[in-house]
Amino acid sequence: MTALPTALTHAAAGPRPALWALAAGTGLRRQAETEWFGSPFHLLGLRGPRAEAAAVRPHDARPVRPDVGAALLKGVFAFGGETLDVGPGGDPWDQPSPSRAFAETLHRFAWIADLLATGEAGAREGLRLLLDWRRLFGRWNSFAWGALVLERRVLHLACALEPLTAAASEAETAVLANDLARQARQLLKLRDPEHRAAERAAAAATAGAALAGEAGEGLIDQGLDRLRGALDAAVLADGGHATRSPEAGMELLFDLRALDDGLARRGRPAPPALSRAIDRLDAALPLFTLPDGRLACFQGGEECAAERVAAAPRPDVQGAERRRPTQAPHAGYQRLQGRAMTILLDAGAPARDAWSVAACGQPGAIEILCGADRLITNCGWSPRAAGRDAFRLAEAGSTLSIGEGAAGTPAGGFIGRALGPRLIGGAREVKAARQEGDDGVLVELTHDGWLASWGFVHVRRLFLDPRTDELRGEDRLSPAAGPDASPPRPPARRTAPVAVRFHLHPDVRASLARDKRSVLLQGPSNQGWWLRNDAADVAVEPSVHFLDGVARRTSQIVLHAQAPTDTGGRVRWKLTAAEPGA
Repeated sequence: MTALPTALTHAAAGPRPALWALAAGTGLRRQAETEWFGSPFHLLGLRGPRAEAAAVRPHDARPVRPDVGAALLKGVFAFGGETLDVGPGGDPWDQPSPSRAFAETLHRFAWIADLLATGEAGAREGLRLLLDWRRLFGRWNSFAWGALVLERRVLHLACALEPLTAAASEAETAVLANDLARQARQLLKLRDPEHRAAERAAAAATAGAALAGEAGEGLIDQGLDRLRGALDAAVLADGGHATRSPEAGMELLFDLRALDDGLARRGRPAPPALSRAIDRLDAALPLFTLPDGRLACFQGGEECAAERVAAAPRPDVQGAERRRPTQAPHAGYQRLQGRAMTILLDAGAPARDAWSVAACGQPGAIEILCGADRLITNCGWSPRAAGRDAFRLAEAGSTLSIGEGAAGTPAGGFIGRALGPRLIGGAREVKAARQEGDDGVLVELTHDGWLASWGFVHVRRLFLDPRTDELRGEDRLSPAAGPDASPPRPPARRTAPVAVRFHLHPDVRASLARDKRSVLLQGPSNQGWWLRNDAADVAVEPSVHFLDGVARRTSQIVLHAQAPTDTGGRVRWKLTAAEPGA
């Protein structure tokens, strides 16, 4: 893979003492929970009312992939660019997985819907694999029953239980139903991770909808009771997810729709909090969906396949013309729309505390589509790209960075292990102002992400003329004034090395003009777009773009400049359509 830019290897600043205390307390509590969860007394407490059969099949609207199911029938498990071939009828559970990320995907059973899409043979194979899994992992252990793995498995098995039991004997049906009930009860006993509370409660309640009898009713009641409060925290008033990840909001929408469908099939009304959250997430999705049908890559979310994004809205609005918001003030995003040009701007502070475990310190990052060509994007890091937290720093976003500093860094070491890789530091005060007139749209973003390390406030101004599809940008660094201003670091430097980056989609070609300043960008449509600027130096450098956690090689345009630490500086740039034949 391409070498990382230098700032991506920059170490995080030391965390505050309060974080050490919180991490220590969380680590001790988690250790006590681990010992308790494995005890016979806890396992007895998971029994509850016995579940004997499936009741209904909640519909998960996520698209299925029959080709993946056909490969699974042959014993080929392929996730995130890695493959485990156990052959027809083989056992994937009793041998090493290629990586931890692969093993997590395997144990989450997200692939079970693809297998079931192949028909009766897929149902029989899915039943065999699930019974084999139960033989080795049916009792609690820290990996297979870890919070995120368990949450996803409960949801996916709830939506697959009915067709699986159709291929099972009466005794096997009772075993599978009771196992799902036990796992859902365990899910409701978890308190970590805090930022997954809504997804966890939705999965448990969906399992209850799938199970017949008293066991199912109890899980529905407990899950919905937890969900009400969790949704208030997870879903913002404008429909953004509290993590600020567009992908996280879409995935929660899928989960809530599955629960809503299960409740309807059981003849139970959806609580107002559930319906309200679905409406908000559904209404916000068009803001984050770009003209190529994929999501914008921000804050730990990938672009995702267009087919998956198209399946997320409610059936009554899929394919219909929908009102597209131009901004999400609570989630912190701004959208500028021309005739052929679409820009989405990250105009908010990164999520804080537990919500920030996948947040990115890339204030002011942009994504630009021209026609259906995604020209400028971000590296698109997501948690599926295991061990790549460096791509959460400013240099991996299409925004400004200074030297080898960072506008927020992921926690590592003991802090990261105890609390998760939450983002430490970074922009806290972020202001966005929008003006619309007959001549175009102006958005001005101001943030303090570089205040602590360099004493600068960053202002990014974007002006789009929708008639000509001309985008003019300015990135300005101003020394902070007032008693809270921090001195520039390192103090011996009289100038700050500044870079304004534009990460290109892997399908985009970049050609540096003879003047060594202008860059011609061309996507799959071959329409050219000129990126012009007044930077001191322009370079085309390597970069990567993630899809399904796998890095693809691409390029980035880097505008280099120097900003005096006492007066600041600016870089101006412009994106315009090239004449045919250019």
